[in-house]
Amino acid sequence: MSSWSKTTHLPRSARWCGPVDHSQEGPLIRRRIPLATAILAVLLLPVTLHPQTTARDYQRAAQLEQLYEGLVVNVVEEASWNETGNRVTFRRSVEGGHRFFSFELETREERLAFDHDRLADALSAATGEAHHALRLGLRNLVFADDDTVLRFSIADARWKCDMALYRCETLEETSERPGAAGGPPRWGRGGPDGDEAVISPDGRYEAFVHNYNIAIREVDSGEVQVLSMDGSEGNAYQRNTIRWAPDSRRLAAFRVIPGYERLVHYVESSPADQLQPQHHTRRYTKPGDVLDVRRPLLFDLEANRQVIVDDALFPNAYSISQLEWREDGRALHFEYNQRGHDVYRVIEVNGRTGQPRAVISEEPETFFYYRSSSNQGKYFRHDMDDGREVIWMSERDGWNHLYLYDGQTGRVKNQITRGEWVVRHVVEVDEENRRIYLQAGGTYPGQDPYFIHYYRIDFDGRNLTALTEANGTHTLEFSPDREYAVVTWSRVDLPPITELRRLRDGEVIAELGRGDHSALLAAGWKAPEVFTSLGRDGVSEIWGTIIRPSNFDPELSYPVIEYIYAGPHSSHVPKAFTVLPRRTVRQQAELGFIVAQIDGMGTSNRSKAFHDVAWKNLGDAGFPDRILWHEAVAKEYPYYDLERVGIYGHSAGGQNALGALLFHPDFYHVAVSANGCHDNRMDKIWWNELWMGWPLGEHYAASSNVDNAHRLEGRLLLVVGEMDTNVDPSSTYQVVDALIKADKDFDLLVLPRMGHTPGGEYGERRQFDFFVRHLHGIEPPHWNARQGALADEGGTR
Repeated sequence: MSSWSKTTHLPRSARWCGPVDHSQEGPLIRRRIPLATAILAVLLLPVTLHPQTTARDYQRAAQLEQLYEGLVVNVVEEASWNETGNRVTFRRSVEGGHRFFSFELETREERLAFDHDRLADALSAATGEAHHALRLGLRNLVFADDDTVLRFSIADARWKCDMALYRCETLEETSERPGAAGGPPRWGRGGPDGDEAVISPDGRYEAFVHNYNIAIREVDSGEVQVLSMDGSEGNAYQRNTIRWAPDSRRLAAFRVIPGYERLVHYVESSPADQLQPQHHTRRYTKPGDVLDVRRPLLFDLEANRQVIVDDALFPNAYSISQLEWREDGRALHFEYNQRGHDVYRVIEVNGRTGQPRAVISEEPETFFYYRSSSNQGKYFRHDMDDGREVIWMSERDGWNHLYLYDGQTGRVKNQITRGEWVVRHVVEVDEENRRIYLQAGGTYPGQDPYFIHYYRIDFDGRNLTALTEANGTHTLEFSPDREYAVVTWSRVDLPPITELRRLRDGEVIAELGRGDHSALLAAGWKAPEVFTSLGRDGVSEIWGTIIRPSNFDPELSYPVIEYIYAGPHSSHVPKAFTVLPRRTVRQQAELGFIVAQIDGMGTSNRSKAFHDVAWKNLGDAGFPDRILWHEAVAKEYPYYDLERVGIYGHSAGGQNALGALLFHPDFYHVAVSANGCHDNRMDKIWWNELWMGWPLGEHYAASSNVDNAHRLEGRLLLVVGEMDTNVDPSSTYQVVDALIKADKDFDLLVLPRMGHTPGGEYGERRQFDFFVRHLHGIEPPHWNARQGALADEGGTR
């Protein structure tokens, strides 16, 4: 059956383990050594040979960005359609930089999008800064006004250029800066009066807060009527929660009992603008803290009546979303996220009686991942016909799928998607044609289950149609009429391929770019190798990558370093082609190491059971799966030395890196842990209660690096920024205190003025030195005598 057939069957991914061979579609750097040959070689060698790290290796590692820059050409980026949808414009890399091209659908011809030299001159004249034809930093291009005007962004500014005269000018910025997401909303402490009034839809009244209560003022007469009498300083109505009904005869608002306002204190030891230290504070809610209590109330102006809303359906909120009225005024609705994240409800309140009902109620045994699917989470809701139908995302059958709800009865009309695969994100809901465009993962057997593919499906679950099928991860840019799309796909070992496709039958109208990385390979770059093994359950595939140094010699034995980030909010091993996915990964390998990245159980984008391993168990970090993966690699490659294993990470990865030494000392020997959230009771509330639950219990202590610091056996470097406003620096200092009390040796790097960072170039170099010293057994270059060290061939002085 063609992949472009009307219905696509989606069987379970194949469970073959070992190196993943994509040789039919692109180069893959891999090497197999027969076991007998490897054993014989070992027996004949009196001593195992190891790579010798030198100062020149450090130099080469530091210069990778410059060495590899611009060596991949014919890669398409920034594709955008014009207003009429008959032309797509895109940027494509060329030798020396990039150029912008346009493709005409009608003529099927490609041409330069504009005169690059003239536009560079126009921007130089408008900005007073030099702009170069092959290095125009244009983003978000849009041709408008019959293609006579080009709009785009440079840095944070929007520009428009007259394409006839090549005159450019800035546009006023109109977009609002989005607020931070993830924590419970704070409506403010509230004063006796609101800052400003909220005008009713008919313009007759304005509502405000007076002496902590709701009041209205008739605009014409100025007559004031106080609607509530139960507001007080410790239980006040909040002006920014007032919502008028469409008929202007009713309104609703939250009354809020403030929770605990925790402050984290900082001493900036070395401020840039003065000699003496500075004290700073930041509001920072932590797990277990008392939160604001919000109660919605209704007010009927004609009856002069306050309507109490029964809170039985929302008794213990982590958060309650803002109140919103239905368009016809029959009800208002909000979302309730229960403390502990094990109940999530869409609640509708009768606009006259105040009677609430649950339109949707998610009650998983573990957690509901409430962050938006557009932000790596599992939440998606789309109301139709003023809430009479709802598309909802849920993992209730063990996989992340879509459901169509009857919004009036709260019943599921039908499950839209199903199978042992996951919906990653809903791209668009086409209400007119009752069709959904979505991203999915795990849909093709034998492919990496983390690859993103695009599909469309009808509301009733029929006509699931694949829009992509290539063996790679995809991005897709639809034309305005959804008839065509620019499709780009790649893998870590295959540069991007970009095609213009007609979606109704999958025909490739034109290939817009096929990445060429031959110059990159000639410069010594080696593609990551994709490797799989079975996890602890003997069923789940564990996917990771292996990165080798550019001067890799299979006859040598290499220490292994794992870069870890096991945050359950997503999966983290790169899937798309990137020359330097993380600079430190490539640089670390250049110093004579093999560097690995793995997504173990407990991370996202697989089944619910795969994800649930993290529940109340962040200390697990997928280590049982990671260790099995490493052991499988070592069986395949004798040079993969598991007698010398290091690990490093930052933030949640910092917690994981230290946890590797504390909970698995027989496998991991050296760790660099930067700005770790080492005790989940010390870190931000949203992250930690989402995975560790509420109320706090013994499971928090079981995962704590502080409570388990006495277990330390390996070599440890702790890194902390004194001004880290993401993770409380005291989290690291409490580990330090526990290690001292346990009489343990360790290294500590404190970074004055620095925030949530591994330490910049200095911190990276200290990390490199730590692994060279303790995994290679070689003293790193003497950096305090830098010139002498760089000239030293051996790099051991």
